[in-house]
Amino acid sequence: MKMHFFKSLGLAFFMAIWVVDEAFAAAASPDLLKAKQEAQAKGYTFFMSHEEIVAKAKKEGKVRFVASMDPDNIKANTAAFRKKYPFIDIDGEETSGPDSAQRLLLEVQSGRAKEWDIMWISPQFYTELTPYLWKVDLLGMATHGVLQMPPPMIDAKYGNVAAFDTNFQVTAYNAKLLPANLVPKTWEDLLRPELKGKKFAIDIQPKDVAALVPAWGLEKTLDFARKMAAQQPVWMRGGSRALATVMAGEVPMAVGSNFGTVKRAQRKDHTGVLQYVLVEPVPVRSSNAQAILSTSQHPHTALLWLEWLASPESQKIADETDFISSLHVRGSGAERVLRGRKLSFAEDFHLEEQWRGKVVEAYGFPKAEKRKK
Repeated sequence: MKMHFFKSLGLAFFMAIWVVDEAFAAAASPDLLKAKQEAQAKGYTFFMSHEEIVAKAKKEGKVRFVASMDPDNIKANTAAFRKKYPFIDIDGEETSGPDSAQRLLLEVQSGRAKEWDIMWISPQFYTELTPYLWKVDLLGMATHGVLQMPPPMIDAKYGNVAAFDTNFQVTAYNAKLLPANLVPKTWEDLLRPELKGKKFAIDIQPKDVAALVPAWGLEKTLDFARKMAAQQPVWMRGGSRALATVMAGEVPMAVGSNFGTVKRAQRKDHTGVLQYVLVEPVPVRSSNAQAILSTSQHPHTALLWLEWLASPESQKIADETDFISSLHVRGSGAERVLRGRKLSFAEDFHLEEQWRGKVVEAYGFPKAEKRKK
């Protein structure tokens, strides 16, 4: 009798779910139904309502992520996220740099990254990480309003990777050392004879010059890279280090520093010697790219966290804590600074790795070989 009762109850429960799903499907727009069918045909998961995602997230109750975010940014954002979704236990870890990126890649490839739901997708290992990501159609759901995310934040090729910050490059200089007439107004100004021979620092990781490809094309960019190398700059690794030498008066100028890195350095510059200029076209790169791992134990709460990072509230926190936000969110710090500027913006995240490798070759450095699996 009891067994019959529970079987009946279970059947009624699943029939109720089926009725709700069928009712929603009937009410859904033809465009939404078509988007789901197209996603499924490509092997992607597609949810037709935000309510469904939230309901499943309530059952999961937690999410864990590792991201290229400042610790203060993580602390403030997770606190605000908990306030919006008090039923979710969230915890995150900050990471950055090529060494950390390689370590994370090896952990994912070896299957030792199962504690994480969301992974930072480094430009250096972008294509190597994509096979390990959950094939969920972020782009389709954002386009149709299921997720509140600006579609340009999402990789157009893969559709399941989103970048929540916009890094753009500026040229920083020591106002006491660099004459006003040598402050560059164009990229070609950096090729002037007066700036040859240790007159400026530039990063050996060419995130700045490589990001000129969308505006200039590959051949012009590589020709410029060769000419920059002929200027005999001070080669450095890391924007913070380069800015420290500029403030100390060791080098007059640092080319291609991240805007946020310069703004943070200016906070510590009590003399006011550190200044910067935006040289157009401004190299603009999508950064803080994140995606949900295929091994995620809490994929629906992970979706809510990605959606949160795209929100104006989250972007405001990023601006206040780290001077970094997304060009695609109206009113953000990045959008305000870049408004009206001529930009060189790469919409296809996955091409950045390829461009950097070619610029490194143009500089005359040996190209690093990828480790064979």
